[in-house]
Amino acid sequence: MSDNDTLVEQVGPPKNRATSAISHVITDLGKNGIFIALIAVVVLFSILTQGILLRPQNISNLIVQNGYILILAIGMVIVIVAGHIDLSVGSVAAFIGAVSGVFAVKMELPWWIAIILSLLIGALAGAWQGFWIAYVGIPAFIVTLAGMLIFRGLALVVLGNSNIGSFPEEYRALGNGFLTNVFGEFPVDPLTMGIAVIAIVGLVVQQVRSRAGRQSYGQDVEPIAWFIAKLVLVTVGVLAFAYALATFKGIPVTLIILAVLVMIYGIVTNRSVFGRHVYAIGGNRHAAELSGVKTRRVDFLIFVNMGFLAALAGLVFTARLNLAGPKAGDGFELEAISAAFIGGAAVQGGVGTIGGAIIGGLIIGVLNNGMSILGIGIEWQQAVKGLVLLFAVAFDVFNKRRAGGR
Repeated sequence: MSDNDTLVEQVGPPKNRATSAISHVITDLGKNGIFIALIAVVVLFSILTQGILLRPQNISNLIVQNGYILILAIGMVIVIVAGHIDLSVGSVAAFIGAVSGVFAVKMELPWWIAIILSLLIGALAGAWQGFWIAYVGIPAFIVTLAGMLIFRGLALVVLGNSNIGSFPEEYRALGNGFLTNVFGEFPVDPLTMGIAVIAIVGLVVQQVRSRAGRQSYGQDVEPIAWFIAKLVLVTVGVLAFAYALATFKGIPVTLIILAVLVMIYGIVTNRSVFGRHVYAIGGNRHAAELSGVKTRRVDFLIFVNMGFLAALAGLVFTARLNLAGPKAGDGFELEAISAAFIGGAAVQGGVGTIGGAIIGGLIIGVLNNGMSILGIGIEWQQAVKGLVLLFAVAFDVFNKRRAGGR
């Protein structure tokens, strides 16, 4: 061994496994801060409501009642990551709900044709706005503000200031249906628990393979004890959630829709060229253009997608109420934007995840539900949600300033 090697060994910091393990745990907790916040909110309101929040019926209602917001949050986070905003989603949802009422109730078209036509019209509404944003160059704030007025007015025109109700049973299943009793009646639905077990096995296999892959490339991985502890906690949480659903009515159709959307958009944002281009545009639009990214085309498709998801949210909301009315969609855009920002999306764009937006939407849902159970008025509910949004964005700004040394 040379003198230089000896000197390096003497000067270099000693490897401390305990310190490294603690560092991994702290980093992991920081990355999953929004998930920890959700757990904290659930625990707080479970105590304040004396356990009512976690009753099986209430857990199922949380999913059904907030499904449309979670659907909108998926599209909204992609819009925000690209550096845009969409203020029209509530009006588009109301317009599509009204249109679907004309198709399914007044024209008596088959329910599935009514749904497909409504989704296509929603995508066309998004294409209309995407054209002005991407190819004319008008800021998304202005275009979607105009869209909010246009589509709200069109919804009133279609409805004629009246309600459309009594939708077909299959249509109503979008918002009120449950997948239950497939194998007969049981105190605990076996299908729900079976799907939960399959999901857990899939998650464990994916996490183990991911960890092994990082190790094979010589990358640092979390301590095995912490890795196992996380998997155990997630397993317990998924099984508890599934048991609550299984002892009520089974899996809500809304939850199935959400699960499919999360899987599809998770793949799109993380593993597709389109997803990488969205993050590139949000991070630095000029650099993305110089790299050959067709920014106008990407912007256009982002708003087509947002129109499609706004239409789907409108269908789910209308199906849950079994009614298309002029007040539908009020405040939807605020809830969706709040969910995206609470879930970790950056104000400047370039940062945000589908999972974070879903968790942000769930936090809003738990806040709404918990405060309603406690009998807190709508005025205070709005104030609390506003403060939560403000603190979430302030935390994001604080982290960026600290990282930039300012």
